[in-house]
Amino acid sequence: MVYHEDVFRRKSESGGSIELVCGSMFSGKTEELIRRLNRARIAKLKVEIFSPKSDTRYSEDAIVSHNANRFSSTPVDSASAILLLTNDAHVIGVDEAQFFDDQLPEVCTILANRGIRVIVAGLDMDFKGRPFGPMPAIMAIAESVTKLHAVCVQCGNPAMYSYRLVPDDARILLGEKESYEPRCRICYNS
Repeated sequence: MVYHEDVFRRKSESGGSIELVCGSMFSGKTEELIRRLNRARIAKLKVEIFSPKSDTRYSEDAIVSHNANRFSSTPVDSASAILLLTNDAHVIGVDEAQFFDDQLPEVCTILANRGIRVIVAGLDMDFKGRPFGPMPAIMAIAESVTKLHAVCVQCGNPAMYSYRLVPDDARILLGEKESYEPRCRICYNS
């Protein structure tokens, strides 16, 4: 019983919050999410992470950065499933948030209102440069937003766009360096 009271006190004393890490492909979003989650674990906080079940590029039960850093995760079909699976965590991580349904901002708000630190990572724009999925709504409600940039493979400047290399007009096309490359505004538009 003392343990549960301690968990509640730690949650309520720290207050809940929503942090967003966004940017283009290859900008280090998942790497930054893993870094923050590892720091929470070092602080002896209970951490849980969720990812969309539809994204199995690297692993079915972990998020994996381009640098091959891993963090165990629970794949879910919908944002509302996160509420059902969240136990007594102090910190919740959500990776590839752009692939979640429009309920994700509400789920993040509910968790933050419960005193949980919610860290969300995802693409802010699709390959056409349009806001992607629930990301704009999460950006609006987040206490902090970290926008990361990749390196433009054409000129070396900071890149904020995910340029699609393959001829496919579908909004969602899972792929890596064979399908996308990071570009700056000028190289993206040229």
